[in-house]
Amino acid sequence: MAFSDADLTAIWLTLRLAGTTTLLLLLIGTPIAWWLARTRSKWKGPVGALVALPLVLPPTVLGFYLLLILGPDGPVGRLTHLLGLGALPFTFWGLVVGSVFYSMPFVVQPIQNAIEALGERPLEVAATLRAGPWDSFFTVVLPLAQPGFITAAILGFSHTVGEFGVVLMLGGNIPGVTRVVSVQIYDHVEALEYAQAHWLAGAMVIFSFLVLLVLYTRRPNLNKAG
Repeated sequence: MAFSDADLTAIWLTLRLAGTTTLLLLLIGTPIAWWLARTRSKWKGPVGALVALPLVLPPTVLGFYLLLILGPDGPVGRLTHLLGLGALPFTFWGLVVGSVFYSMPFVVQPIQNAIEALGERPLEVAATLRAGPWDSFFTVVLPLAQPGFITAAILGFSHTVGEFGVVLMLGGNIPGVTRVVSVQIYDHVEALEYAQAHWLAGAMVIFSFLVLLVLYTRRPNLNKAG
């Protein structure tokens, strides 16, 4: 028994989704993490809680409300229709939007913790050398906080790979479009195709273990680098 064509399509779609989501999360999550790490605003608590909400919120709840917001009658859905983009639910980019929200804390929090661990001293030294904000970020913060960014990328990617509830609520089960590995496993089980389910589920177990192995074996080195 080996992977079927449908399994391989689901694997490729999952990797594409996880890669796209991780890239977007690093771009979006970095300024959020920077603000949370540096601000003294009274809004820090509410914003931090909002970012961390997917950690405790059932994925189906998040998927349900995103479905309403992104749907034809939702505020974002109306906007996408006006822009000629159509509805996002039950499309690949709808999955990307849901994945960005669902995996946000797994990217923001490691970066925030890494920036907070730097303290004020490196930035003060950079300021005395007349480095601007962008120079300070790219030449001081980014190299020193690199462990946090690596951890964020690994966790964001792997967490997206393991999605199910958000994906099913927002994307449904469309072959080649929204049917990712987790949904494909569910389909195999529903059809009593346990052998095929074992192949995919086993691959997920191995992938998850390797991710954790990389994180735990690299942690001492990352800490030293930081």
